[in-house]
Parts: sequence; structure tokens; C-alpha cells
Amino acid sequence: MMPKLYSIVKLRCPKCLHGKFFESHVYDLKRIGNVLDNCPKCKTNYIPEPGFYFGAMYVSYALGVAIFVAIWVGANLFFSAVSVWIQISILTGLIIILSPLIFALSKIIYANIFIHYDKEANKKKGGDN
Repeated sequence: MMPKLYSIVKLRCPKCLHGKFFESHVYDLKRIGNVLDNCPKCKTNYIPEPGFYFGAMYVSYALGVAIFVAIWVGANLFFSAVSVWIQISILTGLIIILSPLIFALSKIIYANIFIHYDKEANKKKGGDN
């Protein structure tokens, strides 16, 4: 699997692919979206400058729109007999439920744009977790 895709799917360090990226689970609402300061394995700085993750808002917006359109098209293709208001209610509910996941994915995708995979970091600091 490609390193960036692996990092995004597994929510791991973009540089070594082993260290955790977030402080806790995606749906831990007390620490939602909190990124660790450094990778526990390769010590890569996840927050290179203050406000670094403000750019992730654009990624979050794009993910939200893509999910909304995909669900809307799917609902209209497979459940065309269902009223529009029921479809909107289902879409709204799904977007609310998926919001923490979208938030986390936007941050890890944004980090992967700027932090690149390093085979040497993977070899030196590879291991569990």
C-alpha cells in the first residue's frame, strides 16, 4: 500500500508509518482532533508552526462535500421513492455522526501533504504500535 494512503487510513505518522498521530480515538469527544506534538517513534514534529492545521479546514470542507454528494446520489439512485425531506434528514444525521471522522481525516491528510515518508525513519524506528 502507498505510504501516504497507509498513514491516512491507519492514522499513523506520515514519516515513519508507525507512531500514533492523534492523542486518542477519533470519537473521544473530550480530546477530539488533538494531534500529538511529536511522533512517539521517529520524533517527527507534527505541529511545525502555530496554526498549522487551519489549512485542514479546506480539506474538511472538501471531504464533507464529497461525502454529502456521494450519499445524496446513492440515495437518489437506490431510494428514489423516498421523499426528499427524509433523504435530507438521513444526510444530516450521517454528516453529524461522521463529523469527528471527517475532522480527523482532514488533519492527517493535511499533514501528509507537508510531511513525507522516509524509508530510513521507518527502518530505524520501526516496531510495534
